[in-house]
Amino acid sequence: MPKVDNKTFYSTAIEKYGITAKGVNWHSKESQKARFDIILEMLPHDMSLYSVADAGCGFGDLYLYMQKKKRTPKEYIGIDALVDMYSIASERTGCEIIVADICKDTLPPADFYICSGAMNVLEEFESYLFVQNCFKSSRIGFCFNVLHGEQKSQTYNYLTTEQIMQMAHHLGVKEVILRDDYMQGDITVMFLKA
Repeated sequence: MPKVDNKTFYSTAIEKYGITAKGVNWHSKESQKARFDIILEMLPHDMSLYSVADAGCGFGDLYLYMQKKKRTPKEYIGIDALVDMYSIASERTGCEIIVADICKDTLPPADFYICSGAMNVLEEFESYLFVQNCFKSSRIGFCFNVLHGEQKSQTYNYLTTEQIMQMAHHLGVKEVILRDDYMQGDITVMFLKA
């Protein structure tokens, strides 16, 4: 079971903050931007050659940020478990958005899978299932950020570098790139297939 009920966790934030970074439970727009910047640094510069699936796409903010930075992918698919997010992201991005349980549903193939923040309220094992399904569905790799460290929380999920490397080993990841130098308590990871 998730640490918190996702639907309540996000619908309460949307009700309180609207369609903003805080509306998807980011601490601030600046922290969301910092995470997006690191993800973009890890991806190829010319994203017009690649398809992207955004796992836990929320309002579609990553796609809009990629557009703003002139890094729009060849194809973008947003995936979210919540119908509210589906409706908002569909309208904001004009892209294909699907409703799915990323931990267990069959996901569409894409060159890169990306996840920014959606695993922060999962249990450790759910995080593994989430990563496994996204990595399996990617042609090239999966880039994600999670809360990083030894902390134990009733709400949030923290992963250690050791746990991340164990996941990579179990999944047969060929190359792992880690960045934890941009924000305390956060890490961005790229799992590459070749």
